[in-house]
Formats: sequence, structure tokens, C-alpha cells
Amino acid sequence: MHKAKLAVKTMLLVIVFFAIFALFIFLPAGTLVFWQGWVFYAVFFISTLFITVYFLIKDPQLIERRVKANETRKAQKLFQSISGVVFFVGLLIIPGLDYRFSWSSVPDFVVSVSNALVLLGFLVVFFVFKSNSYTSATIGVSQGQKVVSTGVYSVVRHPMYAGAILILIFMPLSLDSLWGLIPAFFISIFVVLRLLDEEKVLMNELDGYKEYCEKTRYHLIPYIW
Repeated sequence: MHKAKLAVKTMLLVIVFFAIFALFIFLPAGTLVFWQGWVFYAVFFISTLFITVYFLIKDPQLIERRVKANETRKAQKLFQSISGVVFFVGLLIIPGLDYRFSWSSVPDFVVSVSNALVLLGFLVVFFVFKSNSYTSATIGVSQGQKVVSTGVYSVVRHPMYAGAILILIFMPLSLDSLWGLIPAFFISIFVVLRLLDEEKVLMNELDGYKEYCEKTRYHLIPYIW
């Protein structure tokens, strides 16, 4: 895909995504006077925009792989569909309703720390993309792909998922909701299931991956698992 065409397509997708994202936050809340929603929205939007623009300039092939990604494995299609629904309903609508009806509340300090940890999750994702240009939204091995074992990949085998789980777990707390932790927990389980399925594919199809796993013991959390 031509670089300019890719940039236009990608930015349109970002704009549409964040328009929908805002609706899912503020419509359930029933108000725009929701400072926790605005702070989280700013953190999420600025982080996503920065990563997108940076790699459109530095590594457009990575962005193209992610934009054109189309999962073919049935199990992963199911994981993605369920996770997508739970993400928008559970992690955005529930916190909004929680705010509207005052089901629970989170101390302002915890909201601030949670936003910082969401930002950390995006930072991890950024370094994953810098280390591995073949990072894709689908599971599979691309032509010419090699095992990456340096940088964040020297700490855990799946740093992308580690960053994603940081974002998922602390998103509801950033939005002043304890109830949102329930769907966050279930999405995290789907992430782990996806991770395990991906390892099976990489073990069979990516040369050197078995040796990498022997060297890097931890799947997701350093010194734990």
C-alpha cells in the first residue's frame, strides 16, 4: 500500500475509533462533566495517536500489517469477537453507568495512579513495536520473520500482551469504577488463552522459537509466569 494512502486510511480509522470510544464513555455516564472520563480519554487518545504517527513515519510496514490483519483461525476469531464486545460494553459502558448511578467510587489518587499505569502499558506496547516490526494483530508467521529476543522480549515472551493487560486492568479504575474490574478480569483470561494458542503456532512455524522459550522462561509476568 502506498505510504500516503496508508496514512490516510489509518488516521481515518483512528478518528472513527475515538469518536465511537467517546460515545461509549460519555453517553452511559449521561454527562460530559466526568473528569475521570476526560483524563482517561486524553491518556488513551494521545498514546494511541503518538504510537500510530511514530510508526507511520518510522515503520509503515508494521502499521500496514496491523491495518490489513484478518484473523483466520476459528478459535482466535471467537476470542477477538468476544473480547471486542466485552471491551466496549464492560470496560466503557459499565464504568459510565457506574459513574451515573454512583454504584462505586475510586479515590482520586488511585485514579491518577491507574492512568499512569495505563500510560506504562502503552509505553510497553511502543517498545514492543520498536523491537519487533512483525508484531501483528493476527496470529501467524510472516515471510522473513525471525525470533526477537532482545529488549522487552528478553524479559517476557509476550510483552505486547503484558502491556495490553496493564491497560485493561487499570482502565476501569482510571474511569472511577470498581465494577469494571469484573469484565477486565475476563478479558485478561481471553488474552492468556490467545497467548497460549499463539505459542503453539510459533513453536511449530517459527525457527528458533523453542530455543528462545528455553532462554526466556516467563510468558507474561517476570519471575511469576
